[in-house]
Amino acid sequence: MANSFSMPQMGRNLYISYLGTETDLIFNRGVDLPGFAAYPLLNTEHGRLSLRGCSTAIIELAQKHDVGVILDSTTWIASRDRGAKIGINPEELAQLNRQAIELIVDIRNEYKTVDIVLCAQAGPRDDGYAPESQMTIEEAENYHSEQIQILSDTDADFICGATLCYPEEAIGIVHSCTKFGKPSVISFTVETDGCLPTGYTLKQAINAVDEATEFAACYFMINCAHPDHFMGVLEDEPWVHRIKGVIANASRCSHAELDNAVTLDDGSPFELGNQLASLRRIYPHISVLGGCCGTDMRHMQSIVETATHMDS
Repeated sequence: MANSFSMPQMGRNLYISYLGTETDLIFNRGVDLPGFAAYPLLNTEHGRLSLRGCSTAIIELAQKHDVGVILDSTTWIASRDRGAKIGINPEELAQLNRQAIELIVDIRNEYKTVDIVLCAQAGPRDDGYAPESQMTIEEAENYHSEQIQILSDTDADFICGATLCYPEEAIGIVHSCTKFGKPSVISFTVETDGCLPTGYTLKQAINAVDEATEFAACYFMINCAHPDHFMGVLEDEPWVHRIKGVIANASRCSHAELDNAVTLDDGSPFELGNQLASLRRIYPHISVLGGCCGTDMRHMQSIVETATHMDS
């Protein structure tokens, strides 16, 4: 059952996306995020203003360069188990999920001349770098359906399962999105060897999801990895053409090194911009580029400026 959804970013025009909010808030702005969760900031006016500022910065960059933008919600780890670890009960969690989407809907309404697509983020149940256990497909669908049902009943344009480490969890998310009638996107993370933290190759993971879901996911992405970690495993094969987005880390460090870091490794904005623009030149079907951990607006500016220059 190939997906029947069509979204603007599925063409070849450039869209930018920013998933570096958490590290930017923690390391650059001194904001405490227990459990690495940004969504509790929605509980205060100051917190909401901080999140709004992150979103408007990326929109205004897209507006300046006449490109589209994927505006992501802060719901990446706003699911039951991850919420419980920081003392948030299911009722409050449901409300925060809704509020996160309401925030980006309001922001989109303020920028009617910019091509903005709203993404509801759904992340891994366990550690996105080193999961201690892996769910079956059925377990993953049952777990994620609680959050996905809530997100599906909002004005988000699609749901992205991001920073995933193994195909069964991704398949469960796709099945759940299909059940609730919302377009789905899957984004895997890889280690320094180009393989998922659980050992699967990108090719194995993408093919496994497509085979189990009959190509129900709209497309795939890579996030939370440096280009050096995955460039060498990409090739001109059908599975690579299912990858439409790359949201890269600034740092070349492994996930274990990043977990233990006490200072932010922000890499080189210029180099990251060139690497992602070069990747798009080699694989022009990759239409979504952006920054993940360690990136800020310097990196995003470099990415969009270099990519649009190469496109022209």
